[in-house]
Amino acid sequence: MFITYNLRILFPTVLCLVMSHEKHSSLSLSASWVAMRKHNNNHHLELLLLPIILFCQPVSAIDFVFNGFNSSSVSLYGSAVFESRILTLTNQTSFQIGRALYPTKIRTKAPNSSLVYPFSTSFIFAMAPYKNVLPGHGLVFLFVPFTGIEGATSAQHLGFLNITIDRSPDNHMFGIEFDVFANQEFQDMNANHVGLDVYSLTSTAAADAGYWLENSTGSGSNGNSSDDVKKYFKEQQLNNGKNYQVWIDYADSLINVTMAPAGMKRPSRPLLNVSLNLSEVFEDEMYVGFTASTGQLVQSHKILAWSFSNSNFSLSERLVTTGLPSFVIPKDPFFRSKGFISGVTVGGVLLVVSAATIFWFFSLREDKGKQGREQKWRIGNRSIGHTELRVKRSRQQQKDSVKKMSSELEEMERSIRVCYQEAQRLL
Repeated sequence: MFITYNLRILFPTVLCLVMSHEKHSSLSLSASWVAMRKHNNNHHLELLLLPIILFCQPVSAIDFVFNGFNSSSVSLYGSAVFESRILTLTNQTSFQIGRALYPTKIRTKAPNSSLVYPFSTSFIFAMAPYKNVLPGHGLVFLFVPFTGIEGATSAQHLGFLNITIDRSPDNHMFGIEFDVFANQEFQDMNANHVGLDVYSLTSTAAADAGYWLENSTGSGSNGNSSDDVKKYFKEQQLNNGKNYQVWIDYADSLINVTMAPAGMKRPSRPLLNVSLNLSEVFEDEMYVGFTASTGQLVQSHKILAWSFSNSNFSLSERLVTTGLPSFVIPKDPFFRSKGFISGVTVGGVLLVVSAATIFWFFSLREDKGKQGREQKWRIGNRSIGHTELRVKRSRQQQKDSVKKMSSELEEMERSIRVCYQEAQRLL
């Protein structure tokens, strides 16, 4: 009687668990076991179910959370290093590639099947510019079938692919790019976008980097009117040194990509919401991680935290999003700002020119007054020879005055040139 009763409860429960496993629901089987235990007081049933649940637990299940990195977290390639538990992919060196991958492959497809396992990942990144240096190029969250950086080039290729294997289905590469350079070769929409890269850096879908406000409607940025974008969309500059959090969810051939400033609640409306079948892209097992590059344009690409799971879509809530370092370049004091220096320079030049003009005007006026008085005196005294002498003397004085003024103007020109060169040096 006891066995019959328990089997009557056991089989439907096991059936539900197996079905949830086949559908790859967001709850793991072990989580289902914990939930069932809370609501079932029959300890005999628990003991019977536990071995079955552990046996049914998928070998593909993987969960990890990194609030900081070390050598046991990820494997590094190229220029990637750890800096105070921050994963730094590139630095100020030109034309370099930095890559970091989870140390072991993860199963991305069911064995002997085209069924792709769902996954959920979230990470916090920053693109830190250097002062007085043009920033570039961007980073990619990627799935790749091999380790190392072979087959990748720097600059506009983002350390993801190279021109030889780009657009080749044999490369089995998939990535979400965060790109700050508009490259015509890959038909980039602008120099600040997020894109889905399947086999290629020519994105299958892309959107301006940013997030949608909570009162906006729709499922993504595609197909929205310009009025909606202006009213509800908040564009974010990727390489301003601020920290941004990204959420990427994939299930049932649908991928959602969302981003927002770190510490902000996840926006309910995704940035990208795209139907995407990865069954022909993924191999059965893949490495997962990040890659970035510099070219003539350089910036530091940093990953501050990362979570990944193919069984728990709420794991991202365990990331630490506050109290993180900022990589925004500090502003110069006001008296050293470009506006202040330019204003002082222009103001000084105008002041000198105005003073010179006024001085020149009064000098000419004074010379003309003297000449007029001398002419009156000469006519009154009717002294022809004496008049000629004074006219010659007056003309000579006028020439001397003009010569003096020319010398002063040349001196002012030299002073203005020095001021301008100093302003250029400070700017």
